[in-house]
Amino acid sequence: MHRADSRPSRRAFIGAAGAAAATGLTAGCEAPAAPPGGPPSPAPAPGAGVPPTGPHQAGIVLPRTAQPNLLALVADLGADVAPGPLLAELGEAVRALVAGTEPRLLGLAPGDLTVTVGIGPRLVRMAGATLPGAVDLPRFSRERIAPRARGGDLLIQICAGDALLLPVVAAALLARAGDRVRERWRKSARRGAEVPVAEGLTAPRNPLGFVDGIVGPHTDAERRRDLWLAGPPAVAGGTLAVLRHMELDLARFAALSVPEQEAVFGRRRASGAPLSGGPVAAGPDLGAKTPDGRYLVPADAHARRANPAVVGTGHMLRRSYGTDDPAPGLLFICFQNDLRTFTATLAHMETSDALLGFTTTTAGATFLILPGFDARRPLGSGLFG
Repeated sequence: MHRADSRPSRRAFIGAAGAAAATGLTAGCEAPAAPPGGPPSPAPAPGAGVPPTGPHQAGIVLPRTAQPNLLALVADLGADVAPGPLLAELGEAVRALVAGTEPRLLGLAPGDLTVTVGIGPRLVRMAGATLPGAVDLPRFSRERIAPRARGGDLLIQICAGDALLLPVVAAALLARAGDRVRERWRKSARRGAEVPVAEGLTAPRNPLGFVDGIVGPHTDAERRRDLWLAGPPAVAGGTLAVLRHMELDLARFAALSVPEQEAVFGRRRASGAPLSGGPVAAGPDLGAKTPDGRYLVPADAHARRANPAVVGTGHMLRRSYGTDDPAPGLLFICFQNDLRTFTATLAHMETSDALLGFTTTTAGATFLILPGFDARRPLGSGLFG
């Protein structure tokens, strides 16, 4: 299996972070289901095992507090490989890894390990040309993506509190797949420290020092609306992921004064509060102005340009991690039930977003995250059973 160039991709991390969703850099493997319309349920104890089976795959909203380490591995299937049996075997391997019964764990305790599997548009089209996830991610400006760092058939997202687990679990899954898959690229990354933003809700700092992922689909009602696919039955319970890797011009951003940095994001660096005032978890008041008529949240601030109310889309569940190979960067993953939530947001940002001037995307792909599975319903069986 061959690894492709995986230089840190740029800014797609722009998911929806400021205001309700001003696309900043985001959360990690996240939160348990909440009562309809209510706040998220209490988080499990740190390091507790995360069940891999259920209506949704783990590693999207479970566990609630994201593990600090992530490895994203993108691979292709051989032209003659049947996806169904391979996905079913990967699902069995995930169950064994999480249970700690897989010998290839080399005695490491799985702890809070989660493994999330998605398939790229080519494989989705094999199951149905009109299915969600069948459309490739379009190209955007400010990209410098090598051919092998664009697209892919298979995404394996591995999250854990123990960084030692990441390469061990990846090796175990690739060994299970054998010569049926060929690795394109991988990237290991780390999540920033958590900052309280509301009762029962935290968000991490991104590599530029700002609190990221403040707003998103946090309640069950919000997730039904914006995160989970409701149908058709073959994909119900799944979601659509966008994976982007970007280089950050950290030195140039750090040379700005704090007020200049805050103008780029539209939020206070120390607290995450919008420049228009109000609590951290609140969306910015985009109409608020100074006495001399200037917008408190600048016209090109990220919190304004990526605001879902301005773009006209739903919210995305954003996740961002810092990288440093070969240069300071950010690995961004967002989940939504409509690819347009991401593509329309990014297109709107490209017309005028101060944050984009500090980013260059070097990898990008979209994947259908498969619905949950269990012993009687193998991973991917709804599409390829």
